[in-house]
Amino acid sequence: MATMMKAAVFVEKNRIEVVDKPIPDVGPNDALMRITTTTICGTDVHILKGEYPVAQGLTVGHEPVGVIEKLGSAVMGYTEGQRVIAGAICPNFNSYAAQDGAPSQDGSYLIPQGLCGCHGFKATAGWRFGNLIDGTQAEYVLVPDAQANLAPIPDGLTDEQVLMCPDIMSTGFKGAENAGIRIGDTVVVFAQGPIGLCATAGARLLGASTIIAVDGNDHRLDIAKKMGADLTLNFNHCDVVDEIMKITGGRGVDSSIEALGLQSTFESALRVLKPGGTLSSLGVYSSDLTIPLGAFAAGLGDHRIVTALCPGGKERMRRLMNVVASGRIDLGLMVTHQFKLDDIVAAYELFANQRDGVLKVAIKP
Repeated sequence: MATMMKAAVFVEKNRIEVVDKPIPDVGPNDALMRITTTTICGTDVHILKGEYPVAQGLTVGHEPVGVIEKLGSAVMGYTEGQRVIAGAICPNFNSYAAQDGAPSQDGSYLIPQGLCGCHGFKATAGWRFGNLIDGTQAEYVLVPDAQANLAPIPDGLTDEQVLMCPDIMSTGFKGAENAGIRIGDTVVVFAQGPIGLCATAGARLLGASTIIAVDGNDHRLDIAKKMGADLTLNFNHCDVVDEIMKITGGRGVDSSIEALGLQSTFESALRVLKPGGTLSSLGVYSSDLTIPLGAFAAGLGDHRIVTALCPGGKERMRRLMNVVASGRIDLGLMVTHQFKLDDIVAAYELFANQRDGVLKVAIKP
């Protein structure tokens, strides 16, 4: 077996390059996965732009689909050569946070003020790939706590069909789950990028009867209809808040899901909520948020604001792949472009600038 591999690493702000790195050694609880397909996430773009701090030289990426190349001596129930995925969040389930019901927050810590150009914020050690350890935009990735995190791919599913499961699908569905959606609810999803589209699909699966998709891109709004949206609003053509209040007869929506990470979308998501409604926040914010007094009902509106990091672990991945295998959702529609790993810099340029109708890119080492 070769000793070196190609990997896309963070060099400095606005610079990611493909370099040669040693293939990782496998510890007793690890597995070495040969990557067959991975992708670029919006969070990776935050890393590229220097808006989220990672170490120089770190391999970026956190959405692995591949084949088990080598298993650690303590990992049971898997075989080398088996097709698997691992969640973007790969907790070990031994931490206080994991045992307290928040495994995605497995060992959270605080980034010191100034390091990220902000006032310091909670980062999440459950998110290890491309954050604390080398990630998946490489020929190989070392999966820690492999027995807890490797999930076999069902026969008949392609890499592209399960590529959204490690992060985008898990995150979007968690946004819908956190929204407390009940049968017959009216739900609005702000932003129809990949995560927002998955939130739209999740809202449909959970029983919402009226789903309003908001975006400024008509192509994405068309895809939102295929994912389960009943109504679409282009914010370039109308006052979205006014339109939603008209649609709901002035009552407001039962739940709103914010999937972009901007003050404007967060504020709109709050303004359209009914008293007692839930705002489910999925966006990664790069600056401070302000909560407007009126929209917040001065703190007296019985509103819930819930944030999320995508759930990981093999059981979460198994359930998501079951949904894909059932045919209830086709996320292969989101994979609009393919690139070789050697061409990942061009893929970042396309994805970061949202050119050519891109939703997600498949990176093929």
